[in-house]
Amino acid sequence: MMMGVGAFVPTETRPKGVVNRKRAPSPMGFTLVELLVVTAIIMVITAITMNSQTSFNKSLILANTAYDIALTFRSAETYGISSRVVNGNTNVGYGIHIQTAPNHIFTLFADTDPSPNCHGLPSGGAGAPNAVPGDCMYTPSQDEKIQEYNIGNSIYMTNFCVYESGSWSCASDGLTTLDIVFARPNPDPFINVTGSRACVALASTQGGSRSVWVEASGAITANASPCPS
Repeated sequence: MMMGVGAFVPTETRPKGVVNRKRAPSPMGFTLVELLVVTAIIMVITAITMNSQTSFNKSLILANTAYDIALTFRSAETYGISSRVVNGNTNVGYGIHIQTAPNHIFTLFADTDPSPNCHGLPSGGAGAPNAVPGDCMYTPSQDEKIQEYNIGNSIYMTNFCVYESGSWSCASDGLTTLDIVFARPNPDPFINVTGSRACVALASTQGGSRSVWVEASGAITANASPCPS
């Protein structure tokens, strides 16, 4: 059928009864409540992670300090057994000196004090080639200070103990100094002259504690069991 000029030409043909319904637009993005909840979760996780990392760092620094002190003890043992010469003195013992105050400093020294002799005299007397000088104690006016160590990192020595004559004596009970000396030919230490074991307790102002032990055999361990209290 021909349509007249000007007649309306439909652009879409739909069956009868079909209604054209437009879909409602889908919601986009997040609501304010959802954003607040997600932000709160992120903040909590971040706080927990940072706190855990801080605690780990503190513990790691304290543990490393204990190992460093143990290594210094080991250096004294090595120097003493190898008879490292100091200022022309041979067969000299080397040791570590600790005192109650200041409690963040300890000293590596060479036990050059000529008398009295804590090592015993050989058959040839004090002038024999194998004679070992020293009194197994640190005397600033007689012994050679090799190096003084400042622990630092807010870590300090809270206690030190010596096992002697079947019992422990500690700084917390009135002991004021600890001297551990190693001399050739054996690795056995001289601990306050006649002691057989020693322990140094460390703590941090930020929390945590460690200890360093010196055994009668010369074994040196860090972060072992706590010192006697």
